[in-house]
Amino acid sequence: MFKQTIPLLTLAAFWVMLTGCTAPALSPASTATPIPSFTTTPESPSTTTPSHATSTSAPPSLVCKLPTVVAPTLPAMIPAYTELDQTTGLHMTGSYQVINLQSYRLEVSGKVAHSLNLSFDELRCLPHIEVRCNLVCPGFFVDTATWAGASLDALLDLAGVQSDATDIKMYSADGYSAALLLKDARDGENFLAYEWEGQPIPILHGFPVRAVFPDQEGNKWVKWLVRITVD
Repeated sequence: MFKQTIPLLTLAAFWVMLTGCTAPALSPASTATPIPSFTTTPESPSTTTPSHATSTSAPPSLVCKLPTVVAPTLPAMIPAYTELDQTTGLHMTGSYQVINLQSYRLEVSGKVAHSLNLSFDELRCLPHIEVRCNLVCPGFFVDTATWAGASLDALLDLAGVQSDATDIKMYSADGYSAALLLKDARDGENFLAYEWEGQPIPILHGFPVRAVFPDQEGNKWVKWLVRITVD
């Protein structure tokens, strides 16, 4: 996750170390299909939720049949910042976080009809998207991989985004955050990845969940994602 556009290499390198990779995806090929057995149980209507308010009632529940996921472990060798991770062929950025899968929750709050606090399995019940694309850090590396996960658009629909919302902001467990216009975030190919090459995302690269935006710079691909606010 590095910041592009500064012409001098030395300044670019300095900015990279501060902000992480900025990387437009190249030629993504994607599919978006609902997971079999996906159902939602909507809440019963009660009172009208005023603008800017967040309902205290429960959001729709997520129920689906899921295979068991075994959490990955750290590799024996941890690469330095921007160096190649030999176990995956991906380059290292960010400060890796070891997150307990059982206690993990993704929070969604802000200008929504009701806040969400989804477990890993609940997130996996959302419609599934898979994309093979490039993550480009100009002047440093290009990583090509297949990522898969939960539709961000479906997640925002589940929360019930209010009509005056304009942005989302994503927060990592390592303290990093990135913002995106709501209209860009709701592109149908954007998703919250929990799989890399058909297996759980490696810890060094965002386990259990990272954002994937095929048409956005890599500094939007927040790793170790724990919270999204709608503003």
